[in-house]
Amino acid sequence: MQLTPVMEKFIVHWGEMGTRWGVNRTVAQIHALLYLSPKPLNAEEISETLGAARSNVSTSLKELMSWGLVKVSHVLGDRRDHFESMKDLWDIFNCVVAERKKREIDPTLTLLRQCELEAADDTETSEEVKQRIRSMTEFLETLTTWYDQMSGIPKTTLVKLMKLGSRITKFLGK
Repeated sequence: MQLTPVMEKFIVHWGEMGTRWGVNRTVAQIHALLYLSPKPLNAEEISETLGAARSNVSTSLKELMSWGLVKVSHVLGDRRDHFESMKDLWDIFNCVVAERKKREIDPTLTLLRQCELEAADDTETSEEVKQRIRSMTEFLETLTTWYDQMSGIPKTTLVKLMKLGSRITKFLGK
C-alpha cells in the first residue's frame, strides 16, 4: 500500500498518541493504517508499509483483535489472513471504552470493595483512610452505573446528547 504524506502524518501521530494512552506505538500505527485503508491488508503488506518487523506486526494484530478493534477477513484466491479495522468512530470509541473499563475500572473496583471489607474490622487503618477508599469506591460505582446506562442508548441519541453540551443543564435546573 502506498501512503500519501497526509496518511503518513496521521499514522505517525496516531502512534505517538497511542504511547500517551499506554498503547504500544506499532499497535496504534497498525490500527491507524487499517482504519485508513480502503481494503483489508495482510500482515506482509502492513509490515512493508510501516517498515515494522513481521513478528511485531503479528503481535500487534493479536493485541488489536483482543480489543475487538480489528478483525480477520479473507480474500478470494488468497490463503493469507487479511485484517480490517472498524470504520465507524462511535463503534471504535465504544469498543475502547468498554475494553478499558473491563481491564482497568472493573479490577480496581473489585480491589476497592475488598479493601473496604478488610478495613471494616481493621483497627490499624484510620477512619480517614477508610473514608477515602469508600469515596473512591462510590465514585467508580457511579461511573460504572453511568457507563452501563449510556452504553444502552442508541448512537443517534448519544450524538444529540453530546451536541447539547452544557445546554443540557437547562433541562436539569441549577
